Amino acid sequence: MSSFLIARIFNLAACLPLSVLHRLGSAAGWATYLLSDKYAARLRENLGYGLEGHPATEFRKVLNANIAETGKSLTEVPWVWCRPLTEVTGSVRACHGWEYVEAARSKGRGIIFLTPHLGCFEVSALYAAERMPITILYRPPKLIWLEGVMRKGRERGQLRLARTDVGGVRLLFKALKRGEAIGLLPDQVPGNGEGEWANFFGHPAYTMTLVGRLVESSGAVMLMAYAERLPNGAGYVIRIAPLEFSRGLSVTGQMNAALEAVVRACPAQYLWSYNRYKTPKGMGSQESGIRNQESGMGNGN
Repeated sequence: MSSFLIARIFNLAACLPLSVLHRLGSAAGWATYLLSDKYAARLRENLGYGLEGHPATEFRKVLNANIAETGKSLTEVPWVWCRPLTEVTGSVRACHGWEYVEAARSKGRGIIFLTPHLGCFEVSALYAAERMPITILYRPPKLIWLEGVMRKGRERGQLRLARTDVGGVRLLFKALKRGEAIGLLPDQVPGNGEGEWANFFGHPAYTMTLVGRLVESSGAVMLMAYAERLPNGAGYVIRIAPLEFSRGLSVTGQMNAALEAVVRACPAQYLWSYNRYKTPKGMGSQESGIRNQESGMGNGN
């Protein structure tokens, strides 16, 4: 499939109202869940970690909602990438916590936005980019023909993309040094050697150490942010909260604990189907087991 064809498909899909795309996404989410046993099993297992100790009725309620919300997260992408920027950011009905952003900027400090796989993270990045320069770390898609469409949809306003490689990390450090903002997905599994094992909902997850290095070297303000999806395609609400790490404690552990708190506030819209607990490619099972034991967490898969 060519970039031209996928761009054409995305543009056609973007002509549909967001409410229609969300209804289609809900149906697609259920179709995927019912047709893929592997996908369904991972979703249930990860959600079980997040809702451990909760009643079975609550688990089923969140599961049903999450199946639909995950589908919406895919079908809304063409709308977010291809509609005019002002229309996309205009779909944000409220933004709670923007005062933390303004406070950091007034002091000339850089900002690290930690945006988990929760709600519509594409919208939150564009909302910020309409107001200030921001560099977003991203992992190039495995489908080469998709990257051009993705970059065109994301690099709008004052948003700049940085690949998950040495050059991309340098761009993040430089942006913070200029007092600008950067954005990362803190729950994305890093490559082998780029993270450490830390608890996430009671199970070991290989977690990026980059955030700790960025904070230590730049003194930037950390903010947790996500865009909650409103019902019936009504838009989004962005929620921003400050985050500080205590000295002497594991940075990755503190970050995952903060992520857990955010996810618990909106569990139906977290991407539970993401393979958060996988062992990175190139890491042998023996090395994985040793590192888990050193962390006091046992086996994580």
